[in-house]
Amino acid sequence: MEKDGYNNRQNFEMEHWPELRESMNNLFKLVFPSREVSGELKQLVFTAASLASGCLHCQSHGSYHLHAIGVSDEKIQALWNYQDSDLFSEPERAALDLAYAAGVAPNEVKPKNYVELRKYFSDSQIIELLAVIACGGFLNRWNDTIGTVTDQESIDFANNVLRPVGWEPGKHVGMPEEQRKAHPISLGWTDK
Repeated sequence: MEKDGYNNRQNFEMEHWPELRESMNNLFKLVFPSREVSGELKQLVFTAASLASGCLHCQSHGSYHLHAIGVSDEKIQALWNYQDSDLFSEPERAALDLAYAAGVAPNEVKPKNYVELRKYFSDSQIIELLAVIACGGFLNRWNDTIGTVTDQESIDFANNVLRPVGWEPGKHVGMPEEQRKAHPISLGWTDK
């Protein structure tokens, strides 16, 4: 059965190239945990870059991850209009400005982004933020290109929390036989 032209899309998932999957998991385990930049800010940056790129799959995944680590649903919804929200600090806004500018194509990052970032972050912290955005870019391109089916856990969360701010699942709904039941965090993929 075909859904929106994405017949057999699961044939293109990274699991079919185990070395790539393992290498990417290792990169994510290096980049995403808290180091000099908190895990929460990294996940906010990832989700913002995914918003800018238009990848609905990564938007729902990133938002669910934020929810799972204790970020309020109100703050997650406010990512869509973070510049106008008092839920974000000035350092968070500078990082989100970078994520939004870097998440679009062509890239919109300007020298003023770095002027603002340097008010709040060291060079090594900026490198961490850039690494998150770059990993997000890989995932945004991969998942949006093949129409990766979003797990039910993330879809349920996004339908309840993100739809009011304009999110739709789009091509990432999938057929029942394609559906994972849980977010990769719940499945323990980040522990591999």
